[in-house]
Amino acid sequence: MLTAGPILATGEPPINFRAHEVRTGNSAGARDDFEQMLAMLVRATHPGARLIAANPGDWAIDVLVGDLAGAVVIWQAKYFMPLVTESHQAQIRESFTSALKAAKEHGHHVRQWVLCVPSSMDAPTDKWWTGWKQRKQRETGVRIELWNEVELRRRLISPDSADVRRTYYDPYHSAAPAAVVAGPPVLPVTADAAASLDTTLFVRQLREAGHRQVTSAKLQFFNAELLAREIVDKDVPSEIAALVEADATVHGIWEAGFNEVSERHPTGSTLPGLHAAVMKEVRDMDVSWPSSLRATPVHKCGMVHRIVEDSRAGWVPHWEDIAVDHRGKSPAAPIPLPRAADAAQPSGNRP
Repeated sequence: MLTAGPILATGEPPINFRAHEVRTGNSAGARDDFEQMLAMLVRATHPGARLIAANPGDWAIDVLVGDLAGAVVIWQAKYFMPLVTESHQAQIRESFTSALKAAKEHGHHVRQWVLCVPSSMDAPTDKWWTGWKQRKQRETGVRIELWNEVELRRRLISPDSADVRRTYYDPYHSAAPAAVVAGPPVLPVTADAAASLDTTLFVRQLREAGHRQVTSAKLQFFNAELLAREIVDKDVPSEIAALVEADATVHGIWEAGFNEVSERHPTGSTLPGLHAAVMKEVRDMDVSWPSSLRATPVHKCGMVHRIVEDSRAGWVPHWEDIAVDHRGKSPAAPIPLPRAADAAQPSGNRP
């Protein structure tokens, strides 16, 4: 079924900071593109603003206003997506400390330091930021500000920044509203299936990570399995390829998140924020999701649980040990739905 897309009655198209990833195709390029945008945005109201190139280091400065022989204002760009969490706090502290260290070594004075992120902080990080900012301002005398997604949008919609907004965020809209293909239906989990899912590996991994409620996770997994089975039963090569692509994309998001959080908590028994961050990023996937694979956010999140069920991911540092133990204790534990994608891939290499 085709439904009409949302129509903006008046005004500019909404600003989506994912545009940086769409334009560059990867996270590294997105970081550079976001930094370039920030330089133009600052320059719109501060004519002397300029980027500082890393050669080999950038003195912990991304965008600068002032004289490096005197007082300066520094904008530090951090492309943290889809949100700023506890795992990013060390990077923020390090950037600020490095900026002040470089200033001391090279003879300039940091008057103001502005952290720029295209997302918002979660509640614990917002509380940390408030305390850290107040403490560092007292200790150093440097004024500290935050330009998060709300502040960036506020500045981008101002008349002074119209050219920046059009350059980075308007090039893809069209006059006519686009047609949107509806995703597959989300079906409820039967009572028998819900009971059987209690013995699955993906539920155990959630329990090991401290999740007390797993009802929605069961719904997500159930529907993702139905979707995979339908694709393989139809045996359309392009759809099977899209399923494999989605699996690889989701697994890559989990892997990047796992590595990042593990670096922040190298000795911990848990990985704070990993599950929430991965699920949010997968749920919000749009242009990076295979266009031929129709899926709702429920199905997308279910794809994450599928890779956990396949012993390829988990939510605690020792997830691999849990997977081995689970398979050893329950080698014949039934899964309520057939692993449909098995038919499309050789053993040990399924989507």
